[in-house]
Amino acid sequence: MSTAYPTSSTACCPAGNIIYLTEAETKRLKVLERRYREKARLQITARVQFYIAQMKQSPLEGICTSYSTLSIRDQKSRWGSCSSRGTLSFNYRLIFAPPGVLDYVVVHELCHLTHMNHSKDFWHLVAYIMPEYKQYKNWLRDHGQELNLPEYLRRHGIDITL
Repeated sequence: MSTAYPTSSTACCPAGNIIYLTEAETKRLKVLERRYREKARLQITARVQFYIAQMKQSPLEGICTSYSTLSIRDQKSRWGSCSSRGTLSFNYRLIFAPPGVLDYVVVHELCHLTHMNHSKDFWHLVAYIMPEYKQYKNWLRDHGQELNLPEYLRRHGIDITL
């Protein structure tokens, strides 16, 4: 799945500014997106493995740490998901977030392997693994809309226009 970047007939809106993209600029963003997706796959996979190892060492009973598949996607309304079959999906745009935010989403989805709901038991498990999770959850709520490739490039002084 690839993000459709607007061309000169439509607008792209990082930070609320309208930018009209040429076909070459759209192609450039798609190439950059593929690179960031691969970077996200590597980083998220490493964080999943890190937290699985921590969960396996936990004295808590009944924690599930096995999953079937890990996928990196570009969901429009989700940062991550965990299916009942154990498929973990993460939004590649998490790569643009502070590391703790990415970790929070990883922990959140791993906890769904044990609790497929948002019950008290689920949130207790999240808090056990990541006691400071609320600050990252709040950050994502307040800044999640800023996690996109054009905004990331703008913040780092990289002009998307050629």
